[in-house]
Amino acid sequence: MKAFALILAAVAVLSAGQALAADNRQLATLPPAAQDALREEMLGNLLAINEILTLMAAGKLKEAGEVAEKSLGQSAMGKHRDKPLDARPGPHMPPAMHGIGIDGHRAASEFARAASSGDRERALALLPNLTGTCVACHYSWRTR
Repeated sequence: MKAFALILAAVAVLSAGQALAADNRQLATLPPAAQDALREEMLGNLLAINEILTLMAAGKLKEAGEVAEKSLGQSAMGKHRDKPLDARPGPHMPPAMHGIGIDGHRAASEFARAASSGDRERALALLPNLTGTCVACHYSWRTR
């Protein structure tokens, strides 16, 4: 019985290793400073999405819309404009990756307009577009 358990454990470890090795996402090679800036921005985006979901659940649509626009929407584009070129992620991204990011900003702004207007049904219907662009990018691209 112990031998069987050890074999199962070994198979699980090997399977996990194969799953990690099977990362088929495309590599986007960014300078280290741009990679750091992008990682910081993505962590901030996670916090913003969590705040938006929390506000939506509390029925605070207008506030959710404000957070979406300020943190994720088109008004949030260009956050790294004041940094040196090697610390700005956008110019170093492959066009397809950059396009998904721009689509995400647009989706956030569209959601923000609906939420800010108080149209709960429309805001809820648009929320998957906002998170869907995050999923599309993270599912397709990696930086390391």
